[in-house]
Amino acid sequence: MQYTSEQLQGVLQKHAAWVLRDDGGERANLRLADLRGADLTGADLSGANLTGADLSKADLSRATGLPA
Repeated sequence: MQYTSEQLQGVLQKHAAWVLRDDGGERANLRLADLRGADLTGADLSGANLTGADLSKADLSRATGLPA
């Protein structure tokens, strides 16, 4: 699946709330997502499902919670 910048930011905002256990939070399911060139600067991806996601040329500067 390919996301617009706005859609991706929405997913990341809900995920940030999920990480903090805030109401309305939702774990990010980015399985098989086309994230080529996406701006993930500073995103907390702890617990996000990134299985099979294409992160080629994505900006992961200061992103946390990435699998080793």
